[in-house]
Amino acid sequence: MSTETFDPNQSVTLTDAARKFFASKLTAEAGLVRLSTKESGCTGYAYVLDIVSVPEAGDSIMDFDGVKLAIDDQSLTLLQGTEIDLVKEGINQVVKFNNPNVIAECGCGESFSVN
Repeated sequence: MSTETFDPNQSVTLTDAARKFFASKLTAEAGLVRLSTKESGCTGYAYVLDIVSVPEAGDSIMDFDGVKLAIDDQSLTLLQGTEIDLVKEGINQVVKFNNPNVIAECGCGESFSVN
């Protein structure tokens, strides 16, 4: 299993709110946040977040003050420069992806496309 470590300032970042949120979801059995993308929706791709126990082969690992983020290597180019945030929308909290590579999103916000 390749787990190359990247400088979080050059690939994906977590805001403090997102880091605290993910830290609250991690357990001894599932201590890793995994981010990937999949082909989906009307514009092309969707973000996939999972809490897992081990990274998949080829994942790149980043550490944010104890919160380990595994990113699917095939998704890295789509996610380059993305900030992951946790924001309040009314009474709900929502994980937001501030991705500078996105050129279009579908109306419901579930999928996106890149150059």
